[in-house]
Amino acid sequence: METLKPLSDFFTAIKNDYRISPMHIAIYAALLQFRSVKGFINPIFVFSSEIIVIAKVSSANTYHKCIQELHQYGYLKYKPSFKKTRGSEIYFLFSADADI
Repeated sequence: METLKPLSDFFTAIKNDYRISPMHIAIYAALLQFRSVKGFINPIFVFSSEIIVIAKVSSANTYHKCIQELHQYGYLKYKPSFKKTRGSEIYFLFSADADI
């Protein structure tokens, strides 16, 4: 299934990365789910509140910490918007159409 390839590639990439926790995995998987609903676009524009619900994260602080770490570790590209009317921009780096 080609739709599972980004998740499979992510799991391959994190296999030996001790920095990645179950919370990082949950958030990344939630972002992929959100992306699939939006038609597999890259980048996606998301509000933290949308992903927190999907990932079952109880704290916005946890979400922001993990998303920033995923960016720092090179698993995605995160551009926060800091605007209430525009979601943050997230690029998937493990994707055939990753054009960053």
